Amino acid sequence: MTLTATIQTLAAQNGLMVAGHAPVLPEDGLHTSIRSVLMLAPNEPSFWPQISTEAEFWDGQPDPLDRWSRRVIGKLACDTGTKAYFPFGGPPFQPFISWATRSGRAWPSPVGLLVHDTAGLFISYRGAIGLTTEAPPALEPAPCVTCPDQPCRTACPAGALTLAGYVVPSCKSWLDTTAGSTCRTGGCLVRRACPVGASRRMPAQSAFHMEAFAPR
Repeated sequence: MTLTATIQTLAAQNGLMVAGHAPVLPEDGLHTSIRSVLMLAPNEPSFWPQISTEAEFWDGQPDPLDRWSRRVIGKLACDTGTKAYFPFGGPPFQPFISWATRSGRAWPSPVGLLVHDTAGLFISYRGAIGLTTEAPPALEPAPCVTCPDQPCRTACPAGALTLAGYVVPSCKSWLDTTAGSTCRTGGCLVRRACPVGASRRMPAQSAFHMEAFAPR
């Protein structure tokens, strides 16, 4: 079994999937031996039931998902003799958005958020594994190009997400309204509107992220 296949297998055992294989550039600031990164993301919808029972989610300490990610992906790296990188814990922060777009499996959407070829607007990266081998070319077409209606453009009732940018105060104000409870408990309507990732994320997971974003 190749190293990449081993990482894929270990990731799947922990509710994760390889969501992209991206080349590394000198400006990324990684060790010169690292030529590419495997990007790990939740394998939804099975991800949340699998990991939400882990100790980090019940010990009362902050940032349970980040701590779980660091423990699990860090162990995966140790078990495979590789190096783990995370999108949190900075500054400095690792260039996950650049890696995502370089992977050829994620692109800027009409509302600015990244859209992934299988996860849609629900894509989120929990970590990455550095490899000493080159990334293969990825030739996936951007899903937005062939999406005729692009429902994400008009899905935000607060008008907070557009190509012009993300108006965070408008989003948080909406979440504090009675009508905004739909987004708070079920997840962002813009993300849910994307036909690629429709019904991918469980409401309980979305509610977890919304509470972290705009706690009451």
